[in-house]
Amino acid sequence: MAGHVCYHCKQWIEEGEPHDCWTTTETALTADLSEDLRDAWERLRETAVELGDQRIYASHNSIMFSRRSCYFFVRPKKNFLEVCVFLGRALKAPQVRRVDRSSKSKYVHFLRITHRDEVEPPITDWLREAYQLSGALAQALKPQARKRSPRPKASSSKARRTQKVATAKGTPQRRTTSVSGRTGKRR
Repeated sequence: MAGHVCYHCKQWIEEGEPHDCWTTTETALTADLSEDLRDAWERLRETAVELGDQRIYASHNSIMFSRRSCYFFVRPKKNFLEVCVFLGRALKAPQVRRVDRSSKSKYVHFLRITHRDEVEPPITDWLREAYQLSGALAQALKPQARKRSPRPKASSSKARRTQKVATAKGTPQRRTTSVSGRTGKRR
């Protein structure tokens, strides 16, 4: 029988059989969680939904929460939920495992959640802050009626050949370079 092994998921795929290992769902990602982790996941999701209008979707190994851009995501692992929150500042707290700069305006904070009781302040406060930051950044990036600045005029060949030269007295004088390469004082 003809077929192949999928490069991504390492499953054997028969010839002509449809296969899409990149498409996933929340249910598929959370199906193997323990009871404690499932409770923590449900509480985390409920907390995020209460924040306001957003899009929640699964992408490869993560469940993303976004407004215009992602403000946090969850990677369900075997023994914990890895929560990555995007904030405008770096936090120093015992719940934060690692902080990385993700862009000019945001830091990503890595948290581990193992139980439902951990989904309470300050974590819920950070989620709210990330949600609000995402909205503020989206407002700042909205296309506004921008005035186009005129293009700078191309300078003349004479102006391109002119350069400042310091004299012994410290006052700058201009010298011109002719097309032939000779220099001379400009008056």
